[in-house]
Amino acid sequence: MLSARSLFQEIVDNDDAFQLFCSVAASGESQGGWENARIAALVPPSMREMAPKIARHGADEDKHGRIFQALLRKRGLPPVPVPPETDYTMLLERRGIGLPHAKLRRDEPLTEHDIVVYLSHSRVTEQRAADQMDALVAHFGDHPELGKAIRMISNDEDNHLAYCHEELLRLNHRGHGRTIQRVLRESALAEIAVHRDVSLAVMDHMGRLLRWPRAKSAALAAGIRGTYGWERLAGWHRMVGLRMPERLDALGGVPTTAPEFA
Repeated sequence: MLSARSLFQEIVDNDDAFQLFCSVAASGESQGGWENARIAALVPPSMREMAPKIARHGADEDKHGRIFQALLRKRGLPPVPVPPETDYTMLLERRGIGLPHAKLRRDEPLTEHDIVVYLSHSRVTEQRAADQMDALVAHFGDHPELGKAIRMISNDEDNHLAYCHEELLRLNHRGHGRTIQRVLRESALAEIAVHRDVSLAVMDHMGRLLRWPRAKSAALAAGIRGTYGWERLAGWHRMVGLRMPERLDALGGVPTTAPEFA
């Protein structure tokens, strides 16, 4: 029987598959850390009060990258190059979602519109991250090798999602409502397509590493496409709603560290 738990268990139990999984995850988190650090440095003067929270977001993402690298080291495995078709962040950028890296590399202040785009894009991608980590915690939160790392990352992702909700609601009251809703919708529709493509690519690589039979690979691919079909029809709406979170000022406190992993 195919299930998320059994599939991930196969990946955890195989060094080559685990090596690819952690390498892809570490690369994505490190990219997110760099992006947030650059945005924090380029926040416009009218929004300088947001810079510490954006920097905290970036520091958390860097921490997650170090955690995945540390999980590799514990197994004596080096990171491997990330196949470009599995690079979630760059595939989103190619679709025009989020702030271009070329803009972030320039030492020019961003605009308020740029920050609205950044937060709207983040609200969508953090929803995906929080949902995925919730699923991992449900299945592997008590795992002796992975449990502590998964729970720490999941808590951070919940903080990031809460921060996006709170800040976007605040910006909505400042008159950015139409832009927020437009960018949320564009980002969500692009994200579900990229998530489908990346999921298919990752499963293709995992299938070769784990020598899955064609029928199993075909069933998994059909499931991924089926999930995309549901998300395209209705599921994407969960990514665009805004509500005041229970965790207020989620990125305003002292960041947690991961000395046991870093």
